[in-house]
Parts: sequence; C-alpha cells; structure tokens
Amino acid sequence: MQLRPHKKKSSVVINVTSLVDILFNLLLFFMVSTTFLTTPAIKLELPKAKHGETTVTQEPTVIYIDAAGAIYFDDKPVELSLLGAALSKELAGTADKSVVLKADSRVSHGRVVEVMDVIKGAGATRLVVATESPK
Repeated sequence: MQLRPHKKKSSVVINVTSLVDILFNLLLFFMVSTTFLTTPAIKLELPKAKHGETTVTQEPTVIYIDAAGAIYFDDKPVELSLLGAALSKELAGTADKSVVLKADSRVSHGRVVEVMDVIKGAGATRLVVATESPK
C-alpha cells in the first residue's frame, strides 16, 4: 500500500536552437554591415591644419608620398613618370574624378607640386590634399 503517489522526476530542458539561430543572425548582420577601413602599410605624418574640411567621396583614388619622397598608387610604389598613365587609366573608369593626395609633412614642397601637376594632367577634376587636425 502506497500512501504517497510516486512522483516522476521531470527534467527541465531549455531548447537553445532558436537562441543559437538568433545569435548567428546577429553576428552575420554585424559582419556584413560593418565597414572595414583599409589603411596602407605606408607610414605618413600628415601636416596639421586647424581649418581643414572633411570631405567624403564614394571610393576616392588615393596617392601617397612618404617622407623619403617615394610615390605610392594602389598601395604599390610607382615612379613619377609612370604615375600619369596609371592614374588616367584608373580615372577613366570612374564618374568621380577626384584624387586624394596624402603627403608626409616632411616631403619637400617641390615634390608635392610635381605630383599635383601629374595628377591634374591625368584628368583629375578635383584634388584634395589630406591633413590632420591638431590635437
């Protein structure tokens, strides 16, 4: 004779399948929506300017001049004599013919002007010289 009924032990089960699905979707959303900044391996110290403007173009064409005066286009070193042809080929395929020039602050003014002249000669309609705001 049983005075107390025998209780079945029930275990609590938490179904985590939907939780994992939601976390995967969130991870996928943030991976796709995050913009990745690509910075080249070229070390530059941009000149400081208090009254500089922030301009944003869709996909700017960027040319770098390092402290030694070496010119980089598409993150590859290029000679000044070959820059015009490579740049005009690049600008021919874009509607926005603007070029951003990032020159180290220690580069001679003459070298920067030479590169600016080649950029304008290659068909750039807008030339932006990159600066940093002083801290």
